[in-house]
This record gives sequence, structure tokens and C-alpha cells, in this order.
Amino acid sequence: MIVDRLGSATSARLVAIATAGTIQSAALAFSNPSIGLLVVCDGAGRAVGVLSKSDLVRHLADAGSAGAPLAQTMSRNIVHCSPEDDLHRTWQSMSDRQLQNMPVLGADSRPLGVLDIRDALQALLEDEQCQEQVLVNYISGVGYR
Repeated sequence: MIVDRLGSATSARLVAIATAGTIQSAALAFSNPSIGLLVVCDGAGRAVGVLSKSDLVRHLADAGSAGAPLAQTMSRNIVHCSPEDDLHRTWQSMSDRQLQNMPVLGADSRPLGVLDIRDALQALLEDEQCQEQVLVNYISGVGYR
């Protein structure tokens, strides 16, 4: 199974924000409970960083200004996946790195979505349940008589 199978879920979680945006604009975007990661983009629409809720809280806890530009707070090292990546490997990478969200980027570094680890796990579980049912049906002879 590939990441693109969750395309509708990942695209619904995508919020791209300009590098000139402020911490306050990021906080407003995070007020939507389904948004856990913002993809910070340059003027050409390419991802140049990400901002998580934890990054935002850390900035404010350090007495950072709500008017500060995102470029001061965002993570520039973007751990990402592509639509063609294997979902199980991507989920494992997220789990190993303790990431709740991961941006899905196209070949040109343009954001296509944000993969939530819960969505990935749910899709993997459903796939395993389907495989289990196929095996049960095979062993039981269902559909083979």
C-alpha cells in the first residue's frame, strides 16, 4: 500500500503558510483540531520548513512574540514522504522518530498533504483485516465451491 491511497485524508490536513507568516497566524491555523503540522512555503510554493504545535508552544514558552515570523521558529530539516512511498515503511519511520504528522511532498518539493500517524495506522489495520478475511475465506472454502 502506498501513501497516495490516503490522498483525500492527507490533502484535508494540509495547511501551507508563507514564510512571512507570523506565530499568531500559525496559532490561528492550529485552532482547527485536525491540523497538527503546518508546511511553511517560499514564494514559489515549495516547502522550506514545518511548524508543529510543539514548536509553537516552545516558542511561546520561551517568551517569544506572537508577531515573530515563522522563519525564526520553523524546523528547516523537513522529514517527509512522497505519494509513492510505502505506507508501512513511512508509518515505521514516523513511529521511530516519534512524529505525529509528516508532510507529503511532490517531486518539486510542493506540499500535497500531511500524513497523520493515526490515519496511516488505521489504513494499515484495515488492510491487515482484509488480508485476514481473505485467508479465512480461503481456508473455509468460501467462494471456491
